[in-house]
Amino acid sequence: MKWSDLSQGRCPRCRTGLMFQYLATDLRRATLMHDDCPHCGFHFEIEPGFFWGAMYISYAFSVAVSVIFGVAAYVVFDDPALWVYFLCIFTPLLLMAPLSMRYSRVLMLHWFGDE
Repeated sequence: MKWSDLSQGRCPRCRTGLMFQYLATDLRRATLMHDDCPHCGFHFEIEPGFFWGAMYISYAFSVAVSVIFGVAAYVVFDDPALWVYFLCIFTPLLLMAPLSMRYSRVLMLHWFGDE
């Protein structure tokens, strides 16, 4: 497993085909996946509900983002009001939600769906 394959969302079998139909920069459609690898035909959803486990990975991403931005808000704004913490934490979480979902699925498939 190479970092470039993970960051580009490549198929865990052939490492050539892309898992997603659109680039990660297209946030509106960043989560649309191919059913099968366009290069080798590997079926991405190995079993029904396979990607439910990706929610745990996405949760870990959300916790990491919350801690990082919460500590940054504390340091930068010198212990601000509660609404500043909410704003500093939930704004990045909302903006990063499609990417979190996307890369949690990529990690899940590369960890458990690799042949």
